[in-house]
Amino acid sequence: MAYELLSEPIRRYIREKKWEQLRPIQNAAIQHILSTDNHYILASGTASGKTEAAFLPILSKVDFNESGVQVLCISPLIALINDQFNRVEELCKNLEVPVTKWHGEASRGQKDKLIKNPEGIVLITPESIEAMFVNRPYNVKQLFANVKFVVIDEIHSFIGTDRGLQLKSLLARLQEINKNKFRVIGLSATLGDFDQAKKFTGEEQKTIVLRDNSKKEIKAVFRYFPGTGAELPLSLLKDLYKEVSNSKVLVFPNSRGRAEEIAVKLKKISEKVNGHPNYFSHHSSVHKDEREYVEYFAKNNKQSNFCIACTSTLELGIDIGNVDEVVQVDATHSIASLIQRVGRSGRREGATSSLFLYATNKWSVLQSIACWLLYKEGYIEPPAIVKKPYDIVLHQALSVVKERSGIRITDLISELKKNPTFDSITEDEIIEIITHLIATDILEKLQQEVIIGVEGEKVVNNMDFYGMFMTEETFKVSNAGNTIGGLPFSFQLQVDENILLAAKIWKITDVDFKAKKIEVIPAKDGKVPKFSGNGGITDPKIREKMLEILYSSTEYEFLDPTCKDVLDEMRKDFSVFKITDFTEERPLLVRQKNIELFTFAGTKINKALELLFSYANIEAYYLENKSSFVLDIEDEGVFSRLAAESDLQQKIENYIRENLPEDGLPNSKFGYLLPTNYKVRLVMDKVYDLEGAIRFFKEIYRISVETDWVEVE
Repeated sequence: MAYELLSEPIRRYIREKKWEQLRPIQNAAIQHILSTDNHYILASGTASGKTEAAFLPILSKVDFNESGVQVLCISPLIALINDQFNRVEELCKNLEVPVTKWHGEASRGQKDKLIKNPEGIVLITPESIEAMFVNRPYNVKQLFANVKFVVIDEIHSFIGTDRGLQLKSLLARLQEINKNKFRVIGLSATLGDFDQAKKFTGEEQKTIVLRDNSKKEIKAVFRYFPGTGAELPLSLLKDLYKEVSNSKVLVFPNSRGRAEEIAVKLKKISEKVNGHPNYFSHHSSVHKDEREYVEYFAKNNKQSNFCIACTSTLELGIDIGNVDEVVQVDATHSIASLIQRVGRSGRREGATSSLFLYATNKWSVLQSIACWLLYKEGYIEPPAIVKKPYDIVLHQALSVVKERSGIRITDLISELKKNPTFDSITEDEIIEIITHLIATDILEKLQQEVIIGVEGEKVVNNMDFYGMFMTEETFKVSNAGNTIGGLPFSFQLQVDENILLAAKIWKITDVDFKAKKIEVIPAKDGKVPKFSGNGGITDPKIREKMLEILYSSTEYEFLDPTCKDVLDEMRKDFSVFKITDFTEERPLLVRQKNIELFTFAGTKINKALELLFSYANIEAYYLENKSSFVLDIEDEGVFSRLAAESDLQQKIENYIRENLPEDGLPNSKFGYLLPTNYKVRLVMDKVYDLEGAIRFFKEIYRISVETDWVEVE
């Protein structure tokens, strides 16, 4: 039925490809997209054909003889655009529809050709759309005024992020210049909140989710190798080598340093036993050319085995061919991330995905089990939604003023107010922010208009303005004139120190702090730096599941014997706390000189508790992996007294105001430009769950046990 609805050139493409049948998400998408004018979210597993599900009906429906770009495909990564370009171009081969890449690394000639003759399909990043609005507003209308469809690849990576809010605002601005409202098709394998995905289109009521619930079989094995130092245990590396040496494998640790350690040490083991040499690292600090080589090698060396130690750079759907196994080193912070990573293996039709998880401490074992069980139950954490994105409305105000080369203040307010991205922000708040921008010379008022002010020019005329990425200061690392990658500043960046980068050990020969350049040579002495993991946001449901597992007697077949022993030991330790309600009771360990409160709460509540302890001058040592606080107090009554303080929320806001950093805000690129009271509200919204923390003190009953147990990790 769905096949018959497609145009003849597209049917011919399917016949040439010798497809036996359309996949479930493709059948559903074709019928719905071709028979309605709704927006759609296509939700199905990795390698389920979502790109084709969107483009088969779009290419059948759109008249590409009309002037202007007809289809805009927005992707979160340049590498994904380069990867998708070939797939979309192949789909279009029977239609003679041009496909153009538009991003910072794309061909200038191809962009100029598109501007002279706007047509076909454009693959683009949000930052490139922003740059066009700011620098070439005349091209925006010329190119995109007749767009019929906007496809958003990996839409889950945008939802709940500043970058996603920016994209949502840009889409609303594109709709304003569009002759006929375009339709939005979002693609995702890991959506945890379909309502938020529907809101992303700007027309929630006209947005339908098409969901393929079929599950792929996954073989999981969990192993435990306790680590006592900064480096991975040798026993773990030896076992890992046996696992990866004869397969095509991706290894996901939780930090770039750990990825480098794994790549270098597995390569050394392989050299000693005459194994293959194909051990790579892939993360944001590795130079683009190096990363692209790794991707090319993995995709095109059909006979050669390989092992890539990587971070989230290979979490999204870049095509690197078939992967036999995925290895996760220590627990992921989110279930969504776990799903993306597991989905990288077993992509062939009918293949089984394989996950091997190595844990280096017992709390990592517990969190890994919790994430896996929740995944099996179908739970994906919802995105963290910012209630009032003051920093993004400020950014978009500057973008609109720059786009128009000046605009009446009333028109600017009206434009921001009608943008659905900023529904939650009142007109009075918008006026107050604009007034502050004028007072600080970010904007300049000329009678009833505003233009970009002297200070604002420094912000808007910087390439950094186009994106919402919080870029850390990095040093360019080179060897004999060849760029290897970049590293963030640390005290280890000193002459004669060794660094790990691009799966090799390098010795620093020169550091130029002014030019932010590091010169290196291959190291021979084996001296390596220490490593640390990245902090991440952990959902409250994961923590609650960890507590539930501790009080369960269920045995899990995916645990190896050592993991089972560790879990049994933890269950025995916590059996002294008579917990019966996992939502309202928490363990409290009372020692002679301090107490340890196991919150089993999400990251934002824990951060808010840490803030409350700081406000109350209580010395608190936060142990994130355990979700616990060691407090230098002997009286647990302090919790209730703190929660009972009058006007506590206002007092905490005042405390944050007094301790705001002078340059920049946590988790906000442009928040430093806001009025102080808006900075405080934004920090409260993005970083802390103060209401949850106060509720924790008031409503969570603490089951206390006195002990001389002194273990602190």
